Order: sequence, then structure tokens, then C-alpha cells
Amino acid sequence: MNLRRAGLLWVLAIAVAFLSGCTNVKPWERETLSRPGMQIDPYPMITQCDNHIYFSREASKGGSGFGGGGCGCN
Repeated sequence: MNLRRAGLLWVLAIAVAFLSGCTNVKPWERETLSRPGMQIDPYPMITQCDNHIYFSREASKGGSGFGGGGCGCN
């Protein structure tokens, strides 16, 4: 009986956690959320330029998260 009650409490706690995370954003709060610092990539133009430079130097595309690739003449 105690195991069943504990399981029910866990299910209710998880449900409350998921339901409390959803919220409506007020119109006056949208300005704060749309600032560049709040974006996943705050400077997309700089990121694209860096990717282009890396691609031009290494002669490879993608995989910028780890070393390697290209001709190896660094």
C-alpha cells in the first residue's frame, strides 16, 4: 500500500511540475524575450562568418564542435 501511495505521489509531483512550466507571455514581456542575448545564437551573422572562414580554411563543412578535418596543413 505504501509503495502504491509513493508511486501516486511521484506521478502527481511530475504532473504538477510539467503543468506549472506552461505559461502565457504577456505582450509587454515579449520585448525582453526577443532581445539578442535571449536567443540560442545571439549573433547569427558572426556565427555564419566564422563558419564560412572555417570552411574556407579547412576545406570541410560542418563538424565545428571538434578538431580534425581538412588537409591537415595547419
